[in-house]
Amino acid sequence: MALDMKHSLRLQQQLKLTITPQLQQAIKLLQLTRLELQQTIKNELEQNPVLEEILDEEEVQKEVDSSEGDVKDESEDSDSFLESLNLEAYFPEDQYGTYQASRGRPEEDGRPLYENTLKTEIDLNAHLIMQLSLNNFTLEEKQIGTYLIGNIDENGYLKVGLDETAEKFQWSVDRVEDVLQKIQLFDPTGVAARDLEECLAIQAREKFGIRSLEFRILNEHFDKFIKTDLLGVARALKIEKTRVKAAFKNLSGLDPKPGRRYSTSDVHYVVPDISVFKVGSEWVISLNEDGLPKLRINSYYRELIKKKDSLSKEEKDYLRDKVNSAVWFVKSIYQRKRTIYRVMESILKHQIEFFELGPGHLKPLTLRDIAENIEMHESTVSRVTSGKYVHTPIGLFELKYFFTSSLSRKDGESVASESVKEKIKELIQAENPLKPLSDIEVARILKSQGINIARRTVTKYRESLGILPSNKRKKIF
Repeated sequence: MALDMKHSLRLQQQLKLTITPQLQQAIKLLQLTRLELQQTIKNELEQNPVLEEILDEEEVQKEVDSSEGDVKDESEDSDSFLESLNLEAYFPEDQYGTYQASRGRPEEDGRPLYENTLKTEIDLNAHLIMQLSLNNFTLEEKQIGTYLIGNIDENGYLKVGLDETAEKFQWSVDRVEDVLQKIQLFDPTGVAARDLEECLAIQAREKFGIRSLEFRILNEHFDKFIKTDLLGVARALKIEKTRVKAAFKNLSGLDPKPGRRYSTSDVHYVVPDISVFKVGSEWVISLNEDGLPKLRINSYYRELIKKKDSLSKEEKDYLRDKVNSAVWFVKSIYQRKRTIYRVMESILKHQIEFFELGPGHLKPLTLRDIAENIEMHESTVSRVTSGKYVHTPIGLFELKYFFTSSLSRKDGESVASESVKEKIKELIQAENPLKPLSDIEVARILKSQGINIARRTVTKYRESLGILPSNKRKKIF
């Protein structure tokens, strides 16, 4: 059977969304953190000769308005289009990284903060290497010791196996063990231990002696010590409970992370993008403009645009592209500011009780609630709130903090999960340290307050707050 194949032309109407490079830039600017935005503006100033920095905010707006008359705006409806755009379709969640906190915020004159320049601290690795060089080690032992010290983490624990080390240097495990035991005598006491039990045992041996009750408890009954099982230790050692209690009290003074005292981390700062404060009876929102350059179109290039006859076609095209790029960049920055302001304004409206009364009054809120309120796409709100911080009278919060799931109440209303976490935290802080509240007891108290919550949910929230379980919070003295 022969097929009848022939060429033909056919018109087909199709609706297709095209995103321009300029619009991609505007979308990217929306999700940048403050530090990333500063670097982006700096790069743009270096790459585009048409842009220059000014100090007067009013001049910036004048330059943008006047420049729009000289060059063709490539998208008159860019603002509304940007607000309704589904960013998720163009930018995957992990395409652009975020930087949560800026390090070492400079003073106004450019100098680093005073508290970061008080002294030069020696880190744990250098402290141990110095002791290694001052002790009587052979050349081979120093090589092994240097390798072991290089594999000690910031808490002071050894993170490499002795078998692996012995194989690497063609030594016996026993000889590597000898070098390790010598390093474990270095300052700080307890360093180079392989686990918590060994770390505390080293300190107990040094502080109380190898024949002490404290060392014996750690060496023979560490599992009971971790559980603060006074009675179990007393029965196993056949001694009075008061003696065991005194030994437990002495052991509680040992340092489970001996390396942390040599931490040299700088002070970390988060610079808020926006501030919310109360003036009289009204709440005021203020964008933080400190450190962000103000931009305008360079007047020299503005004059060149007017002298079209003196320029070649290539020069005109180049100039037009640079000016268009500069105008769009400035407009995108203003769009970013306006969007952050509108999102914060909507958050303030939804979470007014939080700002008035505190974290315990945070209400359930979703990205969709804000998106519908300000008529933007949900993914746009997500990008805007990521990595942005607001300074409030009760503290500094990431904008993402205000979006939280809900739990039901007995009266039919819902309560934010963050508010429940705050209540759990308050209950545990007020508990009797001799008889700490279990997760079941916390759930029972919350239910008596009208909050329906399961024990496993209390456990999950407690762990997210970094709070230990009741058996490890219990104090015996």
